[in-house]
Amino acid sequence: MSRLSSPKGLSLKWLEIFQTCARSGSLKEAADETGLAISTVSHHLRCLEDHLGTELFNHTRRPMVLTPKGQVFLRNIDVALHAIRKAKAEATNGDLAGASYLRLGMIEDLDSDVTPDLAVHLADLMPDCAFLYHTASSHEVIGMLRDRKLDLGITVTPHERMRDLEDQPLLRDPFVMVLPKTGTASPDDIIAGRAELPFLQFSSELIIARQIQAQLRRLGVSLPDKFECGSNQTLMAMVASGAGWTITTPLLFARAQRFQPRLTMHPFPGKRFSRTLSLVVTPDCSRSLVDIVNNKLRASLDSHVIAPTIAQTPWLQDQFGLID
Repeated sequence: MSRLSSPKGLSLKWLEIFQTCARSGSLKEAADETGLAISTVSHHLRCLEDHLGTELFNHTRRPMVLTPKGQVFLRNIDVALHAIRKAKAEATNGDLAGASYLRLGMIEDLDSDVTPDLAVHLADLMPDCAFLYHTASSHEVIGMLRDRKLDLGITVTPHERMRDLEDQPLLRDPFVMVLPKTGTASPDDIIAGRAELPFLQFSSELIIARQIQAQLRRLGVSLPDKFECGSNQTLMAMVASGAGWTITTPLLFARAQRFQPRLTMHPFPGKRFSRTLSLVVTPDCSRSLVDIVNNKLRASLDSHVIAPTIAQTPWLQDQFGLID
């Protein structure tokens, strides 16, 4: 087998690309993530194997599969690369203006005002930085953070542990009922099954849907559903048309401004429950950057979302707000 020549020292770039390929199992995905050509990614892997004198991947398999030695090597360099990234972040904590690349994952719940506000603020602070803003569901953002495809994200906090990720709670967002303004049934009648208005719910794979269903089970409530959707705006449109009712949150209700004249928001009957929005970061993310993002998010949430919502709906005063 022909071998490519390699320099004497072990390259950090080789290790980073090896880690990316091992996690994705694909040269193409690794190339897309690193911004390199597939041939360049392949060259770096071969150089690493030449340097070590052993095969790290079974090159006859697709997707790429680690050899036993490759699996051991990956476990060891995961620890080493984490330490290097953390040291680098700590060394550059006070030099945000010189940062070159930052990847942020945001849930679409914040894309009306909060995310644009944050983007402008960070661009002013870090003029030479290239930003990647990725909008996705909470479980997708968390998955990308675990795979180190993002540096930080704003997500709904899941009930399960997030392993090595760190989360800073931002917002308590209570669940509420939203009914069509033209309806005559009360929230109590609807929950008790005494109304014909059907339940319109979020898609079952979403964290918010699982939280709602878990609470309904705890309360012994079984609701036949007519419609399932991943889009909050579509749900609000359906409720506004009189097609049914839904369970959502004040943050999501605030995004549906065009439909609000035809909607009414009510406290959830019985025991209250809520979700938490958090800033989630990888352990090697700059601490000063995390503080800056955290402070800006809090200010934007308060001015753009919390204050105007409570002004219109005072009964949310002690339920909907920032978490200290």
